[in-house]
This record gives sequence, structure tokens and C-alpha cells, in this order.
Amino acid sequence: MVKSFQGVRVVEPKKTAAPILVQDHMSTNLVTFFPDDTIDHVLDLLTKRKISGAPVVDQSGNLVGIISEVDCLKEIIKGKYSNTPTFPGTVGEHMTKNVITLKPDLSLFDAAQLFLDKKIRRFPVMKDGKLVGQLSLSDVIRAFPKLKDTTW
Repeated sequence: MVKSFQGVRVVEPKKTAAPILVQDHMSTNLVTFFPDDTIDHVLDLLTKRKISGAPVVDQSGNLVGIISEVDCLKEIIKGKYSNTPTFPGTVGEHMTKNVITLKPDLSLFDAAQLFLDKKIRRFPVMKDGKLVGQLSLSDVIRAFPKLKDTTW
């Protein structure tokens, strides 16, 4: 007969995964526009940078709105009716002014839920009243396959 003595067992603390935050997945090298920029300029830059929208800031860098491809469609339709090949309308005329923002320390899962609830494609990220980044729906989608090995 064999007796086994394992001694005192030490219970190791459970490892908790670090929170998955907006700041870890947001874009920080942002294209921004000013309210007096033309829609022509916006369309050109959105196309060149292969993005679908960007924050709008004033001369002091304060967030005043957001402009998207959908907002630009308003000027495109107006140009079609007036038979003008250029789109001289301004960002200030077509931008979304009531912008919902996120904090950088928000959970990426909470941000994902906001994308579903609000049905928009990008959120500016603000810290202490300053624009520090932008989280797009694409950023969230790109983040989750990388997280499949972590504990959610």
C-alpha cells in the first residue's frame, strides 16, 4: 500500500485578463476637417485616404462635428439637380453637429454595443475635452479576431 502526501496546496490567484479598451484599438493619426472646407476637398481626401468620414474641428482643435460620405451625398444630390460638376458646399453645412463621443478607457465591448444601438460608423474619442482619436466600426471588427485567444 502506497501513501501519498502532497503537502500544503497553494491556491494561485485567478488570472484576470486586462480590460480591452477603446484606447488600444482607436485610430490616432486622424484626418480632420474644418467647417469651412468644401465638400470637394472632403470627397478628394476621403477617397485618397480610403476612409468614410472624419471629425470636424475648429481653429482651436475643438470638436464641432463629424462629416461622412453619407453627409457628402447631400451636396452630390444638390449638384445633380443644379447640374454643377463641383460640390462647393461646406462641411459646416452638411456635417453632423450632435456628435456622440467615447472615452478612451471605455470597454471595447461597450463601444461595440453603442455601434449596434446608435447605428453609426465612427465615434470620436475624447479625453479631458480634447480629441485624442477615433474608433470606427472597422477598428472594432479588426480587433476581435486578435482577441480570440484571450479570456473575454
